[in-house]
This record gives sequence, structure tokens and C-alpha cells, in this order.
Amino acid sequence: MNLIMNMIAIASVATASLAPPIAELSSLVIQNHQSIAFLQERQTLKAEYVGTDSLLQYFNQTSAELERQVAGLSEAQLQFKPTSDKWSISQCLEHIIRSERMIFDMAKKGLNQDPQPERRNEIKLTDENLKNALTDRSQKYQAPKELQPEGIYKNVRTALTDFNATRQPVLDYIKKADVEDLRNHVSDSPTGPIDGYQALMFIAGHCARHTKQIAEIKANPNFPKK
Repeated sequence: MNLIMNMIAIASVATASLAPPIAELSSLVIQNHQSIAFLQERQTLKAEYVGTDSLLQYFNQTSAELERQVAGLSEAQLQFKPTSDKWSISQCLEHIIRSERMIFDMAKKGLNQDPQPERRNEIKLTDENLKNALTDRSQKYQAPKELQPEGIYKNVRTALTDFNATRQPVLDYIKKADVEDLRNHVSDSPTGPIDGYQALMFIAGHCARHTKQIAEIKANPNFPKK
């Protein structure tokens, strides 16, 4: 199975159990296909082929925002659930960490396949389009059973230590990667062709999505003050 069929199998909640955790994101991309300008001018798309610096910057931005959102939270705040069927911040953190490992493994499998540079001009989805679609929380989806978190984190330090340990190999991989090689790995998706660079973006985009969820939990009027 090629990269994107691993990454974005079929957009439905049922499919989430078959291709976690990207299925929850794939539906977002497809739902936003009409509302987001997927066919932006080619100049915008070409401007993104400048190197891996912008990808690393996006990873650093999502790491910093996650750390900012959870800084100083107590155990009570980490374990608070808005309702019985909603996740706590502790569960969000656990889900992010579990998912990053899985998405990275899936991305690497695709990037180990033969490149298809002749298909680069088929890509219409810009990096910015992808970010916007992945982080749009107007649509909610249930995570697959194997990535349903238990809320194991009692303190922020432990959670962030695990998060950073999980993310570091991804950063190391990107730093060593050649952007042309990433861009040359083109795979088909329900929204059209996507490249290896964008496949790696799913990792940071998934984190950004659930960081927004953490912010929503903190905004709940019943969220503990300490």
C-alpha cells in the first residue's frame, strides 16, 4: 500500500479503526475540500519547495504551543473532563504521543518506496491548505480503539518528556532529509496527489489539532482553577 493510502485510507469514522490515526484527519481534509482553496495559484505551491526549514519550523511551532498550553497545569487540571464522554488534557497528551509514533512509522514506510518525480506537477494541495484542513475542529471524529488514551499522565513534566522523546527522532529525520527527495515521493490520496513532505506534516498537524482541543478544555467554565 502506498504512502497516502496508508496515511489517508478512506474518509469515514469506520475506516479509523483500519488506518489509525490518520483516518480522523483524512475526513477533515475531504470535508474541507470545497471550503478551502485547494487549487491556489501555482506560485504559492512552488514557494513551498524551498527546503525543510519551514517544515522544522512548523514542528517547533506546534511543540512550543503544546508546551505553552499545558505549562503549570496541576494533576486536577490534567485529569479534568468536561463531560464523561470527553477527553481530559492528560488523555489528549497521551493520544498525541501515541499517534506521533504511528504516523511517523507510516510516513517512513512510504518514503522508503521509489520516488515519482514525474508526478510532482500533479500536486494541487498546498502545504497551507493541508495545515488548515488538519487543524479545523469544526468536525469531530472518534479515535480508533488502539489509540484511545487512558489518562496516564499525572504531571506535565512526565508528559512533555515523553512527547519530546517521541518527536526527536522525527526532527532528526527531517534534518537529514533532502527536500527534493521528500517532494519526489508522490502518492495518491482521496483529495489528489500529495508528497512525502506533506505526509510528514501530518505528524505536526495532528499535534496542532489536539493542542486546540486542550485549549477548548481549559476554556470550559468548570475547569479547575488550580
